[in-house]
Amino acid sequence: MKLIETLKNIWKIEDLRKRLITTFLFVLVYRFGCHVVLPGISPSDLEAMRSFTSNSGLMQLLDMFAGGAFSQASIFALGIMPYITASIVIQLLGMVLPSFQKMQREGESGRMKLNQYTRYLTVLILLVQAPAYLVNLQYQVNAAGGHASIGWPMMIFLSIVLTAGAMFIMWLGEKITDKGIGNGISIIILVGIIARFPSAIVQEFTSRLNTAQGGLVMFLVEIIVLFAVTAGAVMLTRGTRKVPVQYAKRIVGNKQYGGARQYIPLKVNAANVMPIIFAQALMFIPITLAGFGSNQQSWLYRTFGDMDGFWYNVVYFIMIVAFTYFYTAITVRPTQMAEEMKKNSGFIPGIKPGKKTAEYIDSIMSRITLPGSIFLGIVAILPAFARYFGVNREFAQFFGGTSLLIIVGVVLDTLQQIETHLMMHHYDGLMKSGKIKGRQ
Repeated sequence: MKLIETLKNIWKIEDLRKRLITTFLFVLVYRFGCHVVLPGISPSDLEAMRSFTSNSGLMQLLDMFAGGAFSQASIFALGIMPYITASIVIQLLGMVLPSFQKMQREGESGRMKLNQYTRYLTVLILLVQAPAYLVNLQYQVNAAGGHASIGWPMMIFLSIVLTAGAMFIMWLGEKITDKGIGNGISIIILVGIIARFPSAIVQEFTSRLNTAQGGLVMFLVEIIVLFAVTAGAVMLTRGTRKVPVQYAKRIVGNKQYGGARQYIPLKVNAANVMPIIFAQALMFIPITLAGFGSNQQSWLYRTFGDMDGFWYNVVYFIMIVAFTYFYTAITVRPTQMAEEMKKNSGFIPGIKPGKKTAEYIDSIMSRITLPGSIFLGIVAILPAFARYFGVNREFAQFFGGTSLLIIVGVVLDTLQQIETHLMMHHYDGLMKSGKIKGRQ
């Protein structure tokens, strides 16, 4: 009954209702576009592309991010990953180039400039990935006995269509962020992943019924393990370490401020799901350089094209740990936190204000980020272990990895925004405690 009452409260808030409806409509537009096949491509010839995607783990993951548009040769086939790759590059440039660092400090105007550079870089990446995708599409269709002849004029035209489709997805994501609820880019990725879950669980259920090893009992064990891993991912996303801060008494006029002890919640996984997305986006680069399916015998493809392979998972794990530290350094600023505490007459008991406080917060972040990043990396490579125990490739993606962590992270962030709207209008939140703990 509490859930029904909460849903009624959500519907009563006009701004929240409009945002939810807007998000839903934009998602419908995105899902419709995922089923619009490229002009000049026969849908009957796409079976080879679907077979290639289902047999290649990395291609299957790319297809999942694209909501199935990759294997259907849709106008949205390249999905949102080129934009994420461009965002990674721009953020890396912000760490090394003074001009980009200056724009980061310029506030809203600097953010708008960086967003514009990100869009330009996205177009450049798309102009490389689009022809590579079309070459792979032609190769797979012809290898299966179909007929797909893409000459240079058609190649240029379809590359423009794919580029425009990916940029339109980026625009949808930005509009969801501005007019809807949650982070638009993350919502689009989430929708693409969830769209594949029903078919994945049906395939796994059918395969277990048709095998003599375990059968239905093994399927139930897999569901239990899936819930356990999901619970672990939620704990990782919501876990915090509280740092006590004592504020000195200040008297302004006739009013007294401060004097109470408060806590700074430092998250175990402050980077949330971004290291997973960043690392996965970079792991797609070798496939692009290898020309997708037309050059599958190259060392680059054989080394990094197999998601169950040893070197793929080792490099993937290391990248996740490195990106966790990198993104934490961007989002958590110990020096700025120490300055804010000093301005408000606050201090950490036993620690001198200023530089010593910044060093103390930085040391705590380093200690809690290490186990958090390692656990994040372990969860990310769990699908490879699931495949080792005979789990269907598509269903194995939900046993951790990018899919599970994105679902958990995006759902919690979206619920937090809905929670904020409810609390602002003095309604009970989505949880019994009235707030989603750890998402501060």
